[in-house]
Amino acid sequence: MNRKHLNSIHVNHNKNTEKCSTEIMPVPDKVYISMSQHIGAPCKPLVAKGDEVKVGQVIGDSDAFVSAPIHSSVSGKVVGIEEARSAAGGVDQLVVIETDKKQEVAETVKPPVVSGKEDFIKAVRDSGLVGLGGASFPTHVKYNPKNLDEVDTLIVNAAECEPFITSDHRLMLEDTRNIIDGILTVMKYLDLKKAYIGVESNKPDAIEKLKEEITKSGHPEIEVITLRSRYPQGAERVMIYEITGKHMDAGVLPAQLGIILSNVTSIAFIGEYFKTGMPLIAKRITVDGDAVNSPKNIIVPIGTKIYDIINFCGGYKSEPKKIIMGGPMMGRAIFSDNLPLVKNNNAILAFTKDKADIQMETQCINCGRCHHACPFKLMPTALSNAMEQRDADRLKKLKVMSCMECGSCAYVCPAKRPLGFNNKLGKAILKEAESK
Repeated sequence: MNRKHLNSIHVNHNKNTEKCSTEIMPVPDKVYISMSQHIGAPCKPLVAKGDEVKVGQVIGDSDAFVSAPIHSSVSGKVVGIEEARSAAGGVDQLVVIETDKKQEVAETVKPPVVSGKEDFIKAVRDSGLVGLGGASFPTHVKYNPKNLDEVDTLIVNAAECEPFITSDHRLMLEDTRNIIDGILTVMKYLDLKKAYIGVESNKPDAIEKLKEEITKSGHPEIEVITLRSRYPQGAERVMIYEITGKHMDAGVLPAQLGIILSNVTSIAFIGEYFKTGMPLIAKRITVDGDAVNSPKNIIVPIGTKIYDIINFCGGYKSEPKKIIMGGPMMGRAIFSDNLPLVKNNNAILAFTKDKADIQMETQCINCGRCHHACPFKLMPTALSNAMEQRDADRLKKLKVMSCMECGSCAYVCPAKRPLGFNNKLGKAILKEAESK
């Protein structure tokens, strides 16, 4: 490509587990399945204490448009419906299931019968699929935009630009056929003409494997695009520009540019679901960090407590100072390893004090590194000052809502200022002002 690239930064990728084949974690004694695993309305439990459940059975759903059903990842008995603090700080309902270790599959688990777009959208909803790259937006809503007749392109996000995480990399090597089948299924029912798979250049084996599978399947309308190994290459707006050259402003949806964009794990799930009918009940994740004894890539039943996951990876090598759901750039630091795995988790990282301590913040030296790091050429220092002054008009003028909170500005800041977090606060200030 000869076009200019958006601003980006180099981060140490630390892909320690890229050669670790995926292991399947045994079913734990109990799972704690949250009814809030997606953007939108939470589900209501459809089971009660004492009920017997099977693998793939619907245990939570909602009538809301932006929502997705939740299924049991195990067979066993419901022993409680609890409330617990979530990683995001809210209160979630959890369906607690004591597993019988039999993993009996529900009679309702059958490959969907699809004859057109409406059946396809319904099947995607029935599967419980949400954005598995981290956003957790219900996929059936994404796949049914109002202007679908203007959409002709599918982009599969396989960049995996976050440090440490290699679960998508392993998926591309180990589940290549389902990725291609998923692409072809989406293209068929949404009547799309072209598909691109965007992969960072630091995964040459995955790029080669995908190209081989595409050639074998005889579908030249699917093309693998090798992207620079830079952060935040996997961000929606960045990937769309790097592949198509189209600018997507804040608030604009990919469909308005003629594009459907899905994470590679979501696409692979569709490829498998339409063959087996097994809904979203497990997740491939990376477990890493200097506090973990045996870093791995593993497939885990949804609802498994994090401490059970860590124990499967040999337990803690040293006491963790910080545990993160996701990657260190955009993941969420959590307050306890007693939280359960949810659909959009792609990594659990545990770090010791040596790696996790936050350095002391000092005064801004106006070096401009944050501006040069920002993909959208925002002014993080000016935004930070406007936030501190609660100046909503200034925040709006400086386009705080265009910030995608990738953390590039804070990463390069020599003063160690929390610029990305300040933008998050700035957005809240602007929204509060505009609501009055």
